[in-house]
Amino acid sequence: MLTIYIREIRGFFSTLTGYVVMVVFLLLNSLFMWVFSGQMNILENGYASLDTLFSLAPWVFLFLVPAISMRMFAEEKRTGTLELLYTRPVREIEIVSAKFAATWTLVILAIIPTLLFYVSVYLLGSPPGNLDIGGTWGSYIGLIFLGGIYAAIGVFSSSLTENQIVAFILAVFFSFLFYLGFSFIASMASSGEWASIIEKFGIDYHYQSVSRGVIDSRDIIYFLSVIILFIILTKTSLQSRKW
Repeated sequence: MLTIYIREIRGFFSTLTGYVVMVVFLLLNSLFMWVFSGQMNILENGYASLDTLFSLAPWVFLFLVPAISMRMFAEEKRTGTLELLYTRPVREIEIVSAKFAATWTLVILAIIPTLLFYVSVYLLGSPPGNLDIGGTWGSYIGLIFLGGIYAAIGVFSSSLTENQIVAFILAVFFSFLFYLGFSFIASMASSGEWASIIEKFGIDYHYQSVSRGVIDSRDIIYFLSVIILFIILTKTSLQSRKW
């Protein structure tokens, strides 16, 4: 498993993929936070907050994470190297976990440089340090887990097809469905009780919850459950090739 994980990480950074993902993520957030005029601009808003980062990042990741995960199994199927993986003394679940972990690692590596934004906003506060630290770190935790779910969905989507473009489209669709789809469905529910239940199936509900700075075990369990669900679905998808 470790060998596959290291191979995937090296694969990201032996080409432009890993660097492009990190640069695009940081550039888009930087432009909206510091350059483009509007309510998202921290300097114009006059309020020391990283709300722009945490509201924009899920949408940027919605496209970037599928872009890096689409090749995981689709490319292996297309080139026939997936069968070579099966000849190694490694279980299917270990292959899936290694590819998921590599994708999630790249997401986390893209998030780490945004700590410079945190330091900048922290110093810009009046007085310096006038920042909702609990809410900020809660948002970081939520963003990391959100990236983990996107990564799991992306790997699953890649296991469904040999075409990377199809895998990308499927990953974007499923990610959007889990991010905001349930909220849309909940808004159409006639019963307030049912709307509340449906909304809790969506990522955004739990992402917003941890962003308040209170780490609820129910939110963490939700994030981990969805990640595990898609890892199991990926394993099942790969096993179906043998049926």
